[in-house]
Amino acid sequence: MAFEFMPGATVVGISYNNGVILAAEKRVSFGNFVVNKNIKKTFSVTDHVGAACAGMVADMQVLVRQVEALAKIRKLETRRDVAPNSIAKLMSVIMFERRYFPLLTQVIVGGINTKPEIYTLDPLGSVLPDDYAAVGTGAEMALGIMDAEFKPNMTEEKAKELAVRAIRSAIQRDAASGDGIDVLVVSRTGHREETIPIRNA
Repeated sequence: MAFEFMPGATVVGISYNNGVILAAEKRVSFGNFVVNKNIKKTFSVTDHVGAACAGMVADMQVLVRQVEALAKIRKLETRRDVAPNSIAKLMSVIMFERRYFPLLTQVIVGGINTKPEIYTLDPLGSVLPDDYAAVGTGAEMALGIMDAEFKPNMTEEKAKELAVRAIRSAIQRDAASGDGIDVLVVSRTGHREETIPIRNA
């Protein structure tokens, strides 16, 4: 499996007292070539579940669209919101079914059910629950910041600050990451997005 040939990226997910923060930088690069400086890697799957992906842009977009459609059907059948762990399991099944021709993407799924939940998925569909996570070529730098500064039950503002700082740290050292940060906040009241520009990235 040549997962090391996936395009670079830095994506983080952090749980806080009332939801989760998903953040990703906007650069897409193959080797030394920057293909695009304005790609969205954070997605709202339902009102209370989001996903952030690193890897092949087409693969991440197809996966999210497919899961979004399945979640809508599931909601119509059960007449209630689909839980974050159900979304993560749906993605896992799709990715595992494609294991011989894998979707070259790593995913962080985050949302709120009775409490905030975060799951990391690799290209073969392994589901790993955690309080915070990072994927992509800049993940090591981002995790270094989050390991040192993450605290349970942080406020939304502190969690967002930490997510942005973790991605900024990765951007400074990872040439495949840069050009701004998309932030997706998923809370009990729904979701909202914002973009933070980065100078000289």
